[in-house]
Amino acid sequence: MRLISMFLLASMAVSAWAADTPLPDLQPLPPPPALDANSADPDMEPQVTITRKKDVIVEEYRVAGKLFKIKVTPKIGPPYYLIDEQGNGEFSRMDGPDAANMRPPRWVIFNF
Repeated sequence: MRLISMFLLASMAVSAWAADTPLPDLQPLPPPPALDANSADPDMEPQVTITRKKDVIVEEYRVAGKLFKIKVTPKIGPPYYLIDEQGNGEFSRMDGPDAANMRPPRWVIFNF
């Protein structure tokens, strides 16, 4: 019990000492640049093409003209996704929109 009370007393003393140390002279941050609604890169916006057929609705998602995801909604049954995980044009099926099957977005930083 004495060990615990000594530890608590020491921690209070250290926190009181830390509160007395002066902060360095801080400068205010400059304001952030103004965002223009037209400044967004239109090539990075996903373009969706919806094709309606007799028994299925197909939604194709493209970025910069490259197809990366297809959502297929059959007339009977739940919708499913075809996702190009590697970016090589081979699609794998993902059933349902639940989080266990979905992959987080992968952003292209540099393209050589």
